[in-house]
Amino acid sequence: MEHLADKRLIVGWREWVALPGLGIPALKAKIDTGARTSALHAYTVEPFTEAGSARVRFSIRPMRKRKDLELLCEADVYDRRVVSDSGGHREERYIIRTPLSIGGRQWDIELSLTNRDTMLFRMLLGRTAMSNRLVVDPERSYCTGKSLRHAYPKKQRAEVKRYTNPGAE
Repeated sequence: MEHLADKRLIVGWREWVALPGLGIPALKAKIDTGARTSALHAYTVEPFTEAGSARVRFSIRPMRKRKDLELLCEADVYDRRVVSDSGGHREERYIIRTPLSIGGRQWDIELSLTNRDTMLFRMLLGRTAMSNRLVVDPERSYCTGKSLRHAYPKKQRAEVKRYTNPGAE
């Protein structure tokens, strides 16, 4: 009998990922088997209704050190849940569903939206999103490559560049 791990992608404790459904071509994500829920850095989170559907609009700076780079995203609200962070603080968050792309594979995941400005990683990939798909080698990083790190234009001076995903128009 073939072992289930043989079909799983091996990843390190941090990896480059993409969220194509949100128009986010690259993010450094911390792969966290201790976290149940995945989280995406989002600020100015604004709920709204469109054609009778609950939606959310939010901004993200996908590169921690790039204050000039800001993405404006929109998504359907999948749920609202109270989520505990690593410090035990509880917060009600919007939950969205969107495709995750990593290592040439893609599947839908749930993401909670929260401000991760003080964190090193703009995204946390929790165990629910990686169940039966990934095996984590905690001694390695970027097992799926670093090609996404060049996904954004070079740093612009003076003004913030806003990139709107196709689904938000």
